[in-house]
Amino acid sequence: MSHDTLPRPRPVRTEKHDTRAPTPRRRHWTKRANPVAGLGAVVWLAIVIVPIYAMLSASLTSQDKALTGNPLTPPTSPTLDNYNTVLNSGFGHLLANTAIVAVAVVAIVLGLSVPLAYVAVRTRDRWSGLAFRLFLLGVAIPAQAVVVPLYLLIAKLDLYDSLLAVILPTAAFAMPVSVLVLVGTLRDVSEELYEAMALDGASPQRMLFQLAVPMAKGGISTVVIYAALQAWNGFLFPLIFTQSDEPRVLTLGLFNYVSQFGVNIPALLASVVLSGVPIFAVYLVARRALVGGLMGVGGK
Repeated sequence: MSHDTLPRPRPVRTEKHDTRAPTPRRRHWTKRANPVAGLGAVVWLAIVIVPIYAMLSASLTSQDKALTGNPLTPPTSPTLDNYNTVLNSGFGHLLANTAIVAVAVVAIVLGLSVPLAYVAVRTRDRWSGLAFRLFLLGVAIPAQAVVVPLYLLIAKLDLYDSLLAVILPTAAFAMPVSVLVLVGTLRDVSEELYEAMALDGASPQRMLFQLAVPMAKGGISTVVIYAALQAWNGFLFPLIFTQSDEPRVLTLGLFNYVSQFGVNIPALLASVVLSGVPIFAVYLVARRALVGGLMGVGGK
């Protein structure tokens, strides 16, 4: 056999394998209905909405029809006379005093609780932990239990019948919860961030204002709303520590519609509606930060 007649070798075919990772199958999750949770949500919504609706409806009703009609029935002839009565009876003065008290309480609480919470988180010795636990005992002390000592102290300091007599006790009783919220928020800040700033030569004050405060916006928003609510809705301290009309706040202004001959219920409820509008607006603006701070994730 000659060299030209030798069979040629066949080329070997190499199969190409797909090296790509298999695409994971999508799982279709089916949402199961929870009738118990739905029923509970409806009941809770009714508990919240029905009183608000009844209050708004009664505030638009005349005085002679306030006690005769059904509170859940819409007013047949709504009127704004009750709101005019409230606005013309010194409501602006009451609102200004309440706003001053709320702003002052928030400023005092923030100015003291933020550094205290920072020290409680950053200090590792047992004395700071003991001081923090003793400080939190204020949560368990009701305001009614210390009214008499506070009254004597305020009278001794010549602060009776002034806005300071309302501001200082309100801020003091808002401090324990505020510090507790901020401590929980600041503990979420990573230790590596503090170490990185320390390597850059940052002082504790710089760490506080450039790291801790920006990372604790959720907790700070929670404290602001909590302290503002404590000041805005406060009744005991204004009732005990003030007497004249000059330092009177909104909660005491409700007595303007109560007399020995009866109660002007529509005007009273109109005053409640107008009093709740500012603080409700603040809540709508900062509600996400409030929930985040209460859940302990304000710094994340």
